[in-house]
Amino acid sequence: MGKVIVFGAGGRAGRRVAAEAAARGHQVTAVVRDPGRYPDLDAVAGDVTSAEDVAALAAGHDAAVHAAARLDVPAADFFPAAARALADGLARAGVARLVGIGIGSTLETAPGVAVHDAPDYPAEYRPFSLGHAAQIEVLRSGGPALDWVLLVPPPTLLDAEAARTGRYRTGGTGVLSTGTLSYADLAVAVVDECEAPRHHREIVAVAPWAVQLTEPGGADGGARPT
Repeated sequence: MGKVIVFGAGGRAGRRVAAEAAARGHQVTAVVRDPGRYPDLDAVAGDVTSAEDVAALAAGHDAAVHAAARLDVPAADFFPAAARALADGLARAGVARLVGIGIGSTLETAPGVAVHDAPDYPAEYRPFSLGHAAQIEVLRSGGPALDWVLLVPPPTLLDAEAARTGRYRTGGTGVLSTGTLSYADLAVAVVDECEAPRHHREIVAVAPWAVQLTEPGGADGGARPT
Protein backbone atom coordinates (compact mmCIF):
# COMPACT_ATOMS: atom_id res chain seq x y z
CA MET A 1 0.00 0.00 0.00
CA GLY A 2 1.01 3.62 -0.46
CA LYS A 3 1.73 6.61 1.72
CA VAL A 4 -0.65 9.58 1.60
CA ILE A 5 -0.17 12.92 3.31
CA VAL A 6 -3.30 14.96 4.06
CA PHE A 7 -2.94 18.69 4.67
CA GLY A 8 -5.94 20.02 6.56
CA ALA A 9 -6.68 16.66 8.16
CA GLY A 10 -8.59 18.29 11.02
CA GLY A 11 -11.44 19.56 8.83
CA ARG A 12 -14.60 17.74 7.86
CA ALA A 13 -13.28 16.76 4.44
CA GLY A 14 -9.71 16.12 5.55
CA ARG A 15 -10.77 13.81 8.39
CA ARG A 16 -12.79 11.68 6.03
CA VAL A 17 -10.04 11.53 3.44
CA ALA A 18 -7.55 10.41 6.07
CA ALA A 19 -9.97 7.78 7.37
CA GLU A 20 -10.80 6.54 3.87
CA ALA A 21 -7.13 6.20 2.95
CA ALA A 22 -6.32 4.41 6.20
CA ALA A 23 -9.26 2.04 5.73
CA ARG A 24 -7.81 1.02 2.39
CA GLY A 25 -4.51 0.16 4.01
CA HIS A 26 -2.52 3.27 3.18
CA GLN A 27 -0.09 4.81 5.61
CA VAL A 28 -1.50 8.28 6.33
CA THR A 29 0.25 11.38 7.61
CA ALA A 30 -2.36 13.79 8.96
CA VAL A 31 -1.16 17.42 8.98
CA VAL A 32 -2.78 20.23 10.95
CA ARG A 33 -1.50 23.61 12.16
CA ASP A 34 -1.97 22.81 15.84
CA PRO A 35 -2.19 19.11 16.79
CA GLY A 36 -3.18 20.11 20.32
CA ARG A 37 -6.57 21.20 19.00
CA TYR A 38 -7.23 17.69 17.67
CA PRO A 39 -6.56 15.24 20.50
CA ASP A 40 -8.48 12.52 18.70
CA LEU A 41 -6.14 12.64 15.70
CA ASP A 42 -2.67 11.18 15.33
CA ALA A 43 -1.53 14.37 13.61
CA VAL A 44 1.68 16.29 13.02
CA ALA A 45 2.14 20.05 12.91
CA GLY A 46 2.64 21.75 9.58
CA ASP A 47 1.82 24.90 7.62
CA VAL A 48 0.53 24.22 4.11
CA THR A 49 1.60 27.73 3.06
CA SER A 50 5.23 26.92 3.91
CA ALA A 51 7.15 25.17 1.13
CA GLU A 52 9.72 24.12 3.72
CA ASP A 53 7.08 22.40 5.86
CA VAL A 54 5.52 20.75 2.83
CA ALA A 55 8.86 19.44 1.59
CA ALA A 56 9.92 18.09 4.97
CA LEU A 57 6.61 16.42 5.77
CA ALA A 58 5.82 15.05 2.32
CA ALA A 59 9.14 13.32 1.68
CA GLY A 60 8.63 9.62 1.06
CA HIS A 61 4.92 9.87 0.28
CA ASP A 62 3.23 8.73 -2.90
CA ALA A 63 0.49 11.37 -3.01
CA ALA A 64 -0.59 14.52 -1.23
CA VAL A 65 -4.09 15.81 -0.49
CA HIS A 66 -4.91 19.49 0.02
CA ALA A 67 -8.02 19.84 2.17
CA ALA A 68 -6.86 22.84 4.19
CA ALA A 69 -8.65 26.14 4.65
CA ARG A 70 -8.40 29.11 6.99
CA LEU A 71 -11.07 31.61 7.94
CA ASP A 72 -8.76 33.90 9.89
CA VAL A 73 -6.70 34.77 6.80
CA PRO A 74 -8.08 36.37 3.61
CA ALA A 75 -8.86 33.63 1.12
CA ALA A 76 -7.14 35.65 -1.62
CA ASP A 77 -3.92 35.29 0.39
CA PHE A 78 -4.26 31.79 1.83
CA PHE A 79 -5.27 29.64 -1.13
CA PRO A 80 -2.72 30.95 -3.69
CA ALA A 81 -0.01 30.78 -1.02
CA ALA A 82 -0.91 27.18 -0.26
CA ALA A 83 -0.88 26.28 -3.96
CA ARG A 84 2.56 27.85 -4.42
CA ALA A 85 3.96 26.13 -1.34
CA LEU A 86 2.54 22.77 -2.38
CA ALA A 87 3.93 23.04 -5.90
CA ASP A 88 7.36 24.01 -4.58
CA GLY A 89 7.47 21.75 -1.55
CA LEU A 90 6.14 18.63 -3.26
CA ALA A 91 8.69 19.04 -6.04
CA ARG A 92 11.47 19.18 -3.45
CA ALA A 93 10.04 16.10 -1.73
CA GLY A 94 9.72 14.15 -4.98
CA VAL A 95 5.94 13.79 -4.70
CA ALA A 96 4.31 14.14 -8.10
CA ARG A 97 0.62 13.66 -7.30
CA LEU A 98 -1.56 16.30 -5.64
CA VAL A 99 -5.31 15.94 -5.16
CA GLY A 100 -7.02 19.10 -3.97
CA ILE A 101 -10.59 19.79 -2.89
CA GLY A 102 -12.25 22.84 -4.41
CA ILE A 103 -15.46 24.73 -3.74
CA GLY A 104 -18.62 24.44 -5.83
CA SER A 105 -19.07 28.17 -6.39
CA THR A 106 -16.03 28.14 -8.70
CA LEU A 107 -17.75 25.73 -11.10
CA GLU A 108 -19.25 27.14 -14.29
CA THR A 109 -22.89 27.66 -15.11
CA ALA A 110 -21.89 28.61 -18.66
CA PRO A 111 -18.47 28.70 -20.36
CA GLY A 112 -16.35 31.19 -18.46
CA VAL A 113 -19.14 32.07 -15.98
CA ALA A 114 -18.68 30.79 -12.43
CA VAL A 115 -21.44 30.30 -9.88
CA HIS A 116 -19.96 33.16 -7.85
CA ASP A 117 -20.42 35.50 -10.84
CA ALA A 118 -24.21 35.32 -10.66
CA PRO A 119 -25.84 38.67 -9.76
CA ASP A 120 -27.67 37.11 -6.82
CA TYR A 121 -24.65 35.29 -5.40
CA PRO A 122 -24.19 36.43 -1.76
CA ALA A 123 -21.56 39.16 -1.72
CA GLU A 124 -20.21 38.08 1.66
CA TYR A 125 -19.24 34.65 0.30
CA ARG A 126 -17.66 35.83 -2.94
CA PRO A 127 -14.17 36.68 -1.57
CA PHE A 128 -13.77 33.13 -0.22
CA SER A 129 -14.78 31.66 -3.58
CA LEU A 130 -12.48 34.02 -5.47
CA GLY A 131 -9.63 32.91 -3.22
CA HIS A 132 -10.30 29.32 -4.21
CA ALA A 133 -10.35 30.36 -7.87
CA ALA A 134 -7.01 32.15 -7.51
CA GLN A 135 -5.28 28.93 -6.47
CA ILE A 136 -6.44 27.34 -9.71
CA GLU A 137 -4.44 29.86 -11.71
CA VAL A 138 -1.38 29.16 -9.57
CA LEU A 139 -1.65 25.44 -10.25
CA ARG A 140 -2.24 25.96 -13.96
CA SER A 141 0.79 28.20 -14.28
CA GLY A 142 3.09 25.65 -12.63
CA GLY A 143 5.32 23.27 -14.51
CA PRO A 144 4.34 19.79 -15.69
CA ALA A 145 6.21 18.04 -12.87
CA LEU A 146 3.21 18.32 -10.53
CA ASP A 147 0.35 16.08 -11.59
CA TRP A 148 -2.53 17.84 -9.85
CA VAL A 149 -6.28 17.58 -9.92
CA LEU A 150 -8.82 19.72 -8.12
CA LEU A 151 -12.03 17.84 -7.30
CA VAL A 152 -14.94 20.24 -6.90
CA PRO A 153 -18.21 19.20 -5.23
CA PRO A 154 -21.61 20.76 -6.07
CA PRO A 155 -22.32 24.36 -4.93
CA THR A 156 -24.35 23.13 -1.98
CA LEU A 157 -23.47 22.16 1.58
CA LEU A 158 -21.96 18.71 1.79
CA ASP A 159 -23.69 16.11 3.96
CA ALA A 160 -21.64 15.34 7.06
CA GLU A 161 -23.99 12.60 8.28
CA ALA A 162 -24.76 10.55 5.16
CA ALA A 163 -23.25 7.10 4.97
CA ARG A 164 -20.54 6.21 2.49
CA THR A 165 -21.96 4.70 -0.72
CA GLY A 166 -18.63 4.52 -2.56
CA ARG A 167 -20.24 5.96 -5.70
CA TYR A 168 -20.05 9.36 -7.37
CA ARG A 169 -19.96 11.05 -10.79
CA THR A 170 -17.23 13.23 -12.25
CA GLY A 171 -16.77 15.38 -15.30
CA GLY A 172 -15.89 18.81 -16.60
CA THR A 173 -15.72 22.24 -15.03
CA GLY A 174 -19.47 22.91 -15.02
CA VAL A 175 -22.01 22.21 -12.30
CA LEU A 176 -23.01 18.56 -12.67
CA SER A 177 -25.91 18.71 -10.26
CA THR A 178 -27.27 20.67 -7.34
CA GLY A 179 -27.71 17.50 -5.33
CA THR A 180 -25.99 16.94 -2.01
CA LEU A 181 -22.73 15.02 -2.01
CA SER A 182 -21.61 13.41 1.22
CA TYR A 183 -18.21 14.10 2.72
CA ALA A 184 -17.75 10.34 2.84
CA ASP A 185 -18.18 9.91 -0.91
CA LEU A 186 -16.07 12.98 -1.65
CA ALA A 187 -13.33 11.23 0.32
CA VAL A 188 -13.78 8.13 -1.83
CA ALA A 189 -13.27 10.24 -4.97
CA VAL A 190 -10.16 11.89 -3.50
CA VAL A 191 -8.50 8.63 -2.49
CA ASP A 192 -9.41 7.06 -5.84
CA GLU A 193 -7.48 9.86 -7.54
CA CYS A 194 -4.53 9.24 -5.25
CA GLU A 195 -4.48 5.52 -5.98
CA ALA A 196 -5.26 5.48 -9.70
CA PRO A 197 -5.15 8.97 -11.26
CA ARG A 198 -7.75 9.49 -13.97
CA HIS A 199 -7.57 13.28 -14.26
CA HIS A 200 -4.43 15.29 -14.78
CA ARG A 201 -3.72 19.01 -14.32
CA GLU A 202 -7.39 19.91 -14.43
CA ILE A 203 -10.47 20.89 -12.45
CA VAL A 204 -13.08 18.16 -12.24
CA ALA A 205 -16.60 18.45 -10.86
CA VAL A 206 -17.68 15.59 -8.61
CA ALA A 207 -21.32 14.94 -7.74
CA PRO A 208 -23.56 12.31 -6.16
CA TRP A 209 -24.12 9.29 -8.36
CA ALA A 210 -27.91 9.08 -8.07
CA VAL A 211 -28.74 12.70 -8.92
CA GLN A 212 -29.75 13.63 -12.47
CA LEU A 213 -27.18 15.79 -14.23
CA THR A 214 -28.12 19.40 -14.93
CA GLU A 215 -26.79 18.94 -18.44
CA PRO A 216 -27.23 15.41 -19.82
CA GLY A 217 -23.97 13.98 -21.06
CA GLY A 218 -21.89 16.35 -18.96
CA ALA A 219 -20.17 13.67 -16.90
CA ASP A 220 -17.59 11.10 -17.81
CA GLY A 221 -19.32 8.45 -15.73
CA GLY A 222 -16.41 8.03 -13.35
CA ALA A 223 -17.37 6.16 -10.22
CA ARG A 224 -16.11 3.69 -7.69
CA PRO A 225 -18.41 0.71 -7.17
CA THR A 226 -19.66 0.04 -3.67
